[in-house]
Amino acid sequence: MNPIVVIPARMASTRLPGKPLADIGGVPMIVRVLRQAEKADVGPVVVAAAEREIAKAVEDAGGRAVLTDPNLPSGTDRVFAALEAVDRSYAHDVVVNLQGDLPALDPSYVKTVAELLAPTGADIATLAAEIDDAADYDNPHVVKPVVVWDVTGMRGRALYFTRARAPWGEGPLYHHVGIYAFKREALSRFVKLEPSPLERREKLEQLRALEAGMSIAVARVDSVPLSVDTEADLEKARKLIARGE
Repeated sequence: MNPIVVIPARMASTRLPGKPLADIGGVPMIVRVLRQAEKADVGPVVVAAAEREIAKAVEDAGGRAVLTDPNLPSGTDRVFAALEAVDRSYAHDVVVNLQGDLPALDPSYVKTVAELLAPTGADIATLAAEIDDAADYDNPHVVKPVVVWDVTGMRGRALYFTRARAPWGEGPLYHHVGIYAFKREALSRFVKLEPSPLERREKLEQLRALEAGMSIAVARVDSVPLSVDTEADLEKARKLIARGE
């Protein structure tokens, strides 16, 4: 397989407008995510930018960016648009969709998700970490995957994703880490599908794939990377980077 990593980014974040260019230790956040993706060394990295100022920041740092329609409905649509622009020869058969708000991401996570498709044969791959704070069991902002794990407990197949507490009863619960790898044909199919009933109900895009009969493999990782969605998250990220974590 020949992966490419695409990072969708737009300025119009509801809770933290302009966050791709938020300064973290003198570097725009989108550039920090770009650098972490490059360290994974799984393939070329491209930023799918909704605005010219994001593209300029990436290019000024020596990265590659593609301008995409700012009116696209989701980051996944932005990833697909950028892919079609940069790889018209279809050289890349695996596409990693990496969120642009993970400035302290462990690069090994990118490698893990990119390499999960081949051994599992799944259409899509993603990650999950065990929830270590019981307060998150019923937190609707923490998405819980329901996974059939293999005998190692490190790989599995997703049955469902929900904002509710699931599955019921004793045992660990897991926090979805929203990094995806798509087989190229699966991404092409996915973006052509209409939003599904369960997707609209849970407000979780990945349910569209499951409702359409697509398979999602899951790899277990140690922890959930900090996602910068608010000013408080941004301050946490600045402290992490300053400490070299």
